[in-house]
Amino acid sequence: MLLWAGQGVSLVGDFVLDITIVLWISTVIARGLSWAPAAVSGVLIAAAVPTLLLGPVAGVFVDRWDRRRTMMTADACRALLILLLLPLAWPSVAGELPRPARVALIYLVVAAASCFAQFFNPSRFAMLGAVVHQKDMPRASGQFQATGSLAAIIGPPLAAPLLFVFGVQWALVIDAATFLVSFATIRAIRVPGDAAGQRPEQQAGFWDEFRTGLRFFAGSRVLVALTAGILLVTLGTGALNALNVFFVTHNLHVTANWYGTIEAGVGAGAVLGALGAGWIAGRIGSARVLWGGLVLAGLLIVGYSRTGDLAAAIVVMAFVGVAIGAVNTALSPLLLRVTPQEMIGRVIAVNNPIQQAAAISSMAASGFLASTALRGLHAHVAGMTFGPYDTIFAVAGLLIALGGLSIARPLRDAESGQATEPAEEVPTRTAPG
Repeated sequence: MLLWAGQGVSLVGDFVLDITIVLWISTVIARGLSWAPAAVSGVLIAAAVPTLLLGPVAGVFVDRWDRRRTMMTADACRALLILLLLPLAWPSVAGELPRPARVALIYLVVAAASCFAQFFNPSRFAMLGAVVHQKDMPRASGQFQATGSLAAIIGPPLAAPLLFVFGVQWALVIDAATFLVSFATIRAIRVPGDAAGQRPEQQAGFWDEFRTGLRFFAGSRVLVALTAGILLVTLGTGALNALNVFFVTHNLHVTANWYGTIEAGVGAGAVLGALGAGWIAGRIGSARVLWGGLVLAGLLIVGYSRTGDLAAAIVVMAFVGVAIGAVNTALSPLLLRVTPQEMIGRVIAVNNPIQQAAAISSMAASGFLASTALRGLHAHVAGMTFGPYDTIFAVAGLLIALGGLSIARPLRDAESGQATEPAEEVPTRTAPG
């Protein structure tokens, strides 16, 4: 309950800040400039790069260190980093800095905060696996996903008023405060010994542990299949994240203020998907929920790319949220089922950099294409008009659906018990959680 409460508050602050920074760059700092789409893609890339570079290293240390202390340190440091952006909100400081310099400073802080997230997120995932019994994991995962989705409803609509009415400084202060709330709740948790990580006397050398994690990952058919499918999905979602604010203004013909409302629609749908996924998985299996949800989400995003009306866009994205909420709920139990407690950090450290490499490639490519080659695109095919953003979104939706189809068979085998163990036994130095 402490972990759930702290992360719920923290996620609200994260959503407020994420949407605010996108709006801050696209509508204030780079307003009306040709490089605005690339600048928005850049801030997402700045958040993703640390996963690619630091993630593999962080995973080994997450499995070594006390996970509760790791999470507290990460929260305190991220609160301080967010507050370092406050001077950019002061007119006297902002007026002295050229626009590219302001954007670069935002990138720097976002990247630094993401570095600490590489230690926090695997630790949180491991802690959840340690304090929740396996049979209760689908329900617990659903509750966590529903909380995250509620944060997605509450946070995004607050971003535009905070930025345009009160100023970006309030979004920064709110996010920093939520990190401190998370710090306080984690400090109050008493973690079982299995979640604390290895003791120093049990540790092998860094590279030995790193190679052990790689062998375990490569020997698990389920983990390899999930990573391959998620790679395709991420190629699609990266483009959507980078360009959705521009789709709202150019294709839906409304102000950027509505961007947060559409994101809230996704969150509302995700609450329903997360809460219903446990019931559905009990009847058709978690594997079918996972790959079927991805296929459905991809096809719905193709439909979203063809909308030109705000109300229709909100409805379609709410259904996308239902599918994504179900997918996220089904994913955690599958990962924890095939990964021992003492290997969680290293498994995530292999999976996340691959996923983030795909996200960086997708965001960079979509931002570059929208700013250059596809800028001004206005084509007519089969009675339909195609512009830069809807064309990119249609391709993104097809990639997400393809990613879902690609993992259907491996996950079906896993559900039937054919692939729930790694191909080779990997020696470990602590008992499984």
